[in-house]
Amino acid sequence: MDVNLAQKAVSLALAGQWEEAIKVNKELLKTSPDDTDTLNRLAKAYFETGNIKKARLISTKVLKFNPSDPIANKNLSRWKSLTSAKKAPPISQGVANFIEEAGKTKLVSLVNLGDKRVIAKLDAGDEVKLTTHAHRVCVLTLDGKYLGRLPDDLAARLIHLTKSGNLYRVFLKSLETRSVKVFIRETFRAKKMARVLSFPLEVGRDLKSSAEVPPNF
Repeated sequence: MDVNLAQKAVSLALAGQWEEAIKVNKELLKTSPDDTDTLNRLAKAYFETGNIKKARLISTKVLKFNPSDPIANKNLSRWKSLTSAKKAPPISQGVANFIEEAGKTKLVSLVNLGDKRVIAKLDAGDEVKLTTHAHRVCVLTLDGKYLGRLPDDLAARLIHLTKSGNLYRVFLKSLETRSVKVFIRETFRAKKMARVLSFPLEVGRDLKSSAEVPPNF
């Protein structure tokens, strides 16, 4: 296999250039038709361009070579209820989005998950958003589809911090049938919250020591 061409295929996928990724992966298959990594990348690229039928066919082919292939099994499980997929725009969510920073980032498993058909259309790296309510914080797609909620303790914290002026960005870290994890990053800290970490190691200790926080928070 042409290692440089394979790396190009990976780079195209990371950049969201799915049409070009299809061409490169198909070129790789001319010399290595049973390479499951290439086939999985090709299936993903077809899915992202909206060709769900082709994506499923290729993932099924992967399982003929390796019935236990985790990527193909996961994709088929996510795609089985779909009849079409929205064509994805060329985007690039760099690995920098997932770099941890003490006190500023947190990986969270959502609770009360939403419609699995909505979740199946998403992918790790997609940006989502938080919406705060009186006693809960929901995670939605950028076009407003419900995905799940933050655990109550973290929700209470972020409700207060966002009301105080803090801002956050949220990205999908992983998606399974019964598990969705998001990566939350503080992007702006309000002046009056200057000494308050968004995500301390011991949740609540620094907030309770802040004069800006209600005593019973």
